[in-house]
Amino acid sequence: MKMAMARLGVALLTSTVLAGAAGAETIRWARASDALTLDPHAQNQGPTHNFNHHIYETLVDRDSEGTLQPRLATEWTLKEDDPIVWVFTLREGVTFHDGAAFTAEDVVFSLDRARSERSNMRQLHADVAEVTAVDDFTVEVRMNGPSPLYPNNLTNTFIMDKDWAETNNVVEVQDYAAGEDNYAVRNTNGTGPYILQSREVDVRSVLTLNENHWDETPQVTEIVYLPITDAATRIAALLSGEVDLVQDVPVQDIDRLSSTQGIKVETGPENRVIYFGYRFGDEPLASSNITDRNPFNDPRVREAMELAIDRDAIASVVMRGQAIPTGVANPPFVDGWTEELNAYPAVDLERARELMAEAGYEDGFTVTLDTPNNRYVNDEAISQAVVGMLGRIGINVTLASRPVAQHSPLVTSNQTDFYLLGWGVPTFDSAYVFNDLVHTKEGNYGAYNGGLYSNPELDEKIKSLGTEVDLDVRRQTMAEIWEVVKAERVLLPIHNQVLAYAMKDNITLPVHPENQPMMTDVTFAN
Repeated sequence: MKMAMARLGVALLTSTVLAGAAGAETIRWARASDALTLDPHAQNQGPTHNFNHHIYETLVDRDSEGTLQPRLATEWTLKEDDPIVWVFTLREGVTFHDGAAFTAEDVVFSLDRARSERSNMRQLHADVAEVTAVDDFTVEVRMNGPSPLYPNNLTNTFIMDKDWAETNNVVEVQDYAAGEDNYAVRNTNGTGPYILQSREVDVRSVLTLNENHWDETPQVTEIVYLPITDAATRIAALLSGEVDLVQDVPVQDIDRLSSTQGIKVETGPENRVIYFGYRFGDEPLASSNITDRNPFNDPRVREAMELAIDRDAIASVVMRGQAIPTGVANPPFVDGWTEELNAYPAVDLERARELMAEAGYEDGFTVTLDTPNNRYVNDEAISQAVVGMLGRIGINVTLASRPVAQHSPLVTSNQTDFYLLGWGVPTFDSAYVFNDLVHTKEGNYGAYNGGLYSNPELDEKIKSLGTEVDLDVRRQTMAEIWEVVKAERVLLPIHNQVLAYAMKDNITLPVHPENQPMMTDVTFAN
């Protein structure tokens, strides 16, 4: 710990010197965790995407209002004589950081790489049949059937240089869960507004302006990115002037920072739900004292858990009002959300204990809860609160807390009995939730189905969403899926996050609904 703090101190001191040399054009950006990898298709994870968006680009993305906008593609439309083919017109005159020209072959390579077996992005491209280059600046994506919303799936699929990938032996995606390394994990060659200059994982990364970028020149010309896991250290660095922007502000510090001279705080709702997942199936839980069956597989136990968890108390006490309690694992931004789904039951400990007894667990049971401690707003504190709440109905929980870099693989490799996770929905469509969290884990689906829930009837309905062109029929199907997901308590949602960014008062940066702020959007007061 002492060595880690010493390294942090050196990093902050060095970044302060650099900032002094570069003036207001340098921004020192701190957040709770680092990107898990720089391989663009290895992890579908918010901080990883956020960092990589500064280096790599996508065909389309969303602005701070959540509106789809062009990036490397200037136009996209369904082919006039073949409505299952999307045609993307590419931006001309774009170059990669090494000077190589950006062309259609890079898009074909990148989309194929993103939908390959090792990719953690493949579920977004599950309905793609073939990607072809028509000419240097036109790409056609043939779908398995009509897919009217496919461009919404592209906001985090980065485009790589095909030749660079081949030269550096990174045609295949990093197998992150297996601990595999490759050249793309710490080296980059994108078309984005910033170029990676140096990287010390979990300590400090430096990005400098791409002078040849096609877009307007931003005010920030250098980014010093500082992952600072400890919340107190993060805030102290802002107050002392060692960092300019803190993305992950602890809720307990918002009022203090808002009233601190020279500091301002921006808040806003995030397109993300915080929820708990649990293991399904008859096989006993590895961490429980019940050795002949799985308590979570009994719907009465799952109902008892929901009745024992006080969402309002978590929102008011743990989150200091910076959360919106919810009964559905779908943020209000997303198509498929309704007020009815959002409703959640009042706490009823008496009924919860009755359900536990009816299920045969009147004496309760033990289980381990896996939680990240540096990914979501007060994630570990939320889990600690739930431990106490479940203890009131006899579920004795041992909390296992770890950084998200170690937590995420437990979920994706199904090595956890009970876990906390957050889920953002960059497509603004319920299918993104269903594809990853609800569908049986097979092929391109169920990448984050950590509990191995499986319902073949729902699977068919989920798959149909990818090719249904009648939006009324599609919304009805989504409603039917949500009805089952909620009734069976496939997921145990707690709240939607409210974000807070703290910064020096000469900086303006709006809260991004995806919590993926771009330093290109930063402006400085004169």
